[in-house]
Amino acid sequence: MKSIPIIGLILLLTIGCSQKQNTTVPLLDFIPENAAIVIKINNLDGFKSDLNNNEFLTLSESFETYKTISNEIKHLDLVKTQSESLLAFSALGADNFEFTFVTADSTNTFVLDSVQNLKRESFSFEGQEIDKYEIDGDILYGMTFKGNNTISSSRVILENILKYSGTTKVTSSLNKLYEVSSTTKNASIFFNLENSDPLFKHLTIGDTDLKLSNYADWALVDINAEQNLLHFNGITVTADSTQKFLNLFKDTHPLADRTSTFAPRSSDAVLSFTFDEYGIFAKNQQRYLKLDTPKDSLLNTVEEIGIILKNNEKAVLLNTYGSERLSDYLSNIKSSEAEYQGTQLIKLDSPDFLVSYLNPIVNDFDANYCTIIENAFVFGENKAILQDIIQSYKTGSTFEKTDVYASAKDALANESSILFISNSKGIQDALKNDFTKDFVNDFKNAGFDKNTFAAQIVADKGFFHTNFTVQQTARKSKIANVSPLFSFAFDTDLATNPQFVTNHRTNKKEIVVQDQENNLYLISSSGKLLWKKQLDGQIQGKIHQVDIYKNRRLQLAFTTNNQFLILDRNGKEVEPFTKKFEGGNLNELAVFDYEKRKDYRFVVTQGDKVFMYNNQGKIVKGFKYTKAESAIVRAPKHIRIGNKDYLAFMLDNGSLKILNRVGNIRTKVETKIDFSRNDLQLYKNKFVLTDKKGVLYQIASNGKMNTTNLRLNEDHGIDATSNTFVYMNDNVLSIKGKKVELDFGVYSKPEIFYIYDKIYVGVTDIQNQKIYLYDSQAKPITGFPVYGSSPVDLTDMENDRKLEVVAQDQKNSIIVYQLN
Repeated sequence: MKSIPIIGLILLLTIGCSQKQNTTVPLLDFIPENAAIVIKINNLDGFKSDLNNNEFLTLSESFETYKTISNEIKHLDLVKTQSESLLAFSALGADNFEFTFVTADSTNTFVLDSVQNLKRESFSFEGQEIDKYEIDGDILYGMTFKGNNTISSSRVILENILKYSGTTKVTSSLNKLYEVSSTTKNASIFFNLENSDPLFKHLTIGDTDLKLSNYADWALVDINAEQNLLHFNGITVTADSTQKFLNLFKDTHPLADRTSTFAPRSSDAVLSFTFDEYGIFAKNQQRYLKLDTPKDSLLNTVEEIGIILKNNEKAVLLNTYGSERLSDYLSNIKSSEAEYQGTQLIKLDSPDFLVSYLNPIVNDFDANYCTIIENAFVFGENKAILQDIIQSYKTGSTFEKTDVYASAKDALANESSILFISNSKGIQDALKNDFTKDFVNDFKNAGFDKNTFAAQIVADKGFFHTNFTVQQTARKSKIANVSPLFSFAFDTDLATNPQFVTNHRTNKKEIVVQDQENNLYLISSSGKLLWKKQLDGQIQGKIHQVDIYKNRRLQLAFTTNNQFLILDRNGKEVEPFTKKFEGGNLNELAVFDYEKRKDYRFVVTQGDKVFMYNNQGKIVKGFKYTKAESAIVRAPKHIRIGNKDYLAFMLDNGSLKILNRVGNIRTKVETKIDFSRNDLQLYKNKFVLTDKKGVLYQIASNGKMNTTNLRLNEDHGIDATSNTFVYMNDNVLSIKGKKVELDFGVYSKPEIFYIYDKIYVGVTDIQNQKIYLYDSQAKPITGFPVYGSSPVDLTDMENDRKLEVVAQDQKNSIIVYQLN
């Protein structure tokens, strides 16, 4: 869908009716007939104050367009009047616009006493004296005529006022709007949309379909400007005989939108079109599109067309009060279907049917996939956005619960014919389709990140109530504690668990994961694929990040079944670290950094062999333990106690070797241990591990050993920090001795995360696809469990002190949740 309906609402604020002639009110006699915008000013000083103190307008000062307009009318600061005034903008020639200011004040309103570089001369036109002012190189013209003072940037405009005085006729549309405009607001704006296109031409790209003249004829909006709020409200009308976009909703009644109840919380914008009777909408559509006959009754039960915008992608929603006929139609064009979290995802063979039925509201959209949630049919161009919607709806993490939505609704009516609510990114993305790069960049750089944007049209007995608001987003929503941020689907099922890594350029986190075809992927914090690299084998364990050049540029270090690799930020191999090992069967890579000076030791273990490399990719000759007494069962661990380093190797014969930096025995362990699947950990300055019978071994640095039979099953999981010990046994999670009984299932090992001085413990029920998160007191984090099918990783991706969880979603996808 192009941005026409969206941007039309943003710039619209429209109105119009019949074009019969009528006698003008006095001030309107002085307004050019082709004026596109007329601002009625009741209180000039108050209006100036509103403009100067409004945050949104202050941010807009960086716009080139704003600078151009401000420069054009800057000398109006010299105007002093307490009377009602009009300020009009009109096109003069192909690429030029001029202003006209008129006030019902016969006294000297143009105060020039303080102007230093002033040249003034007078001339006569048809017996009327006109003053010409040159101020700092700018030319203005002024006159007092029929008791009104008029100033313009154009001599031609003033001469035309005099030339056609007494014969000027203003349409009844403008007269009627003028009569109902506010006399108490500081200012009101009238838009003649038929004449507005030239004013905005320099902002739009050449081939755009966006024309304000296509929406309506006239608009009246009163201005309410506060420090953190800019609100316009008024009415919009269109002539019955004209083909205007708003006539699609003529004779319909507005409804409360439901699109926001389906849109994910992380959406950038929602756009909703409602009507109480689809048949009336279809007839209006027939006339608007000049169709010979209306479409059939396939969509007769539709009462809302919704569009969800997120990360430059969109979904289209049809909310209905009866779904049988549409369901039957979708069954006939279905090519396949799959299930996602208990909800059907349907692949469609006729992706253009929505555009065929719903143009011009829906266009440039391929309905490739569909899902049905209650009585709503949701369509997407890809599966990922529908999966996101399903997940968000099930967890209650939807757009209606955001601060953006709550802030906007405060200023809007409960029911709408058209409703658009957006954050700044949603506006920016919408602008890209029709506006110049310079204008889009101006918007992007202005700093609107903390603002909410909303527009609303409400059909009502032949005219349309109009609201437009820009305001600072307030903290007032009831956002779910945990909400899906994004999901990402791959072509092949995944082979490894997703994990976070740091982007050294932004200091934000990204995600690495590998599929079963050995492709390694890097996914951005916004859910975009950064790169994909084919590897020779599956990655063993976790990926480490290192800075081998000590220049704050991070690399990825890991082993596959038969390789030791280091990749740079772009996924390119760093030489000489691409090392192959005949026979394969490598363990996970171990990385030691003894003094935290980035003098790394990369330890690769293969069977009973130990290879230790330095930052140059060379074997560390001083390390003696190059061959173990038995096969090494997992990556060795480096643990520091006091000022001593301990390197722990777990062997297949049950031996635990605890060595010093050169590979000599530092702590002798006599007991043979039938190691469980868990790594050795440091807890309360002791080495801790378990065996397959659930016995806990605690070994002091001097070799003294204590054992405790925890009576854990063989597939139990443990993790520990210096002061926290956790284990998972069957469906019982123990955190620092406090036990939590979970639902029966098959659970991953627990994992401890220490972030912002707080302990989190994550564990996943693989069988039932539930992710649990607890604090150090064994209290569940609000909002959990959530859907997921792998062990999790936890971090603050955006450095905003909001944590994110990543896990496998479906077999071929990942999902990221945000903790609010």
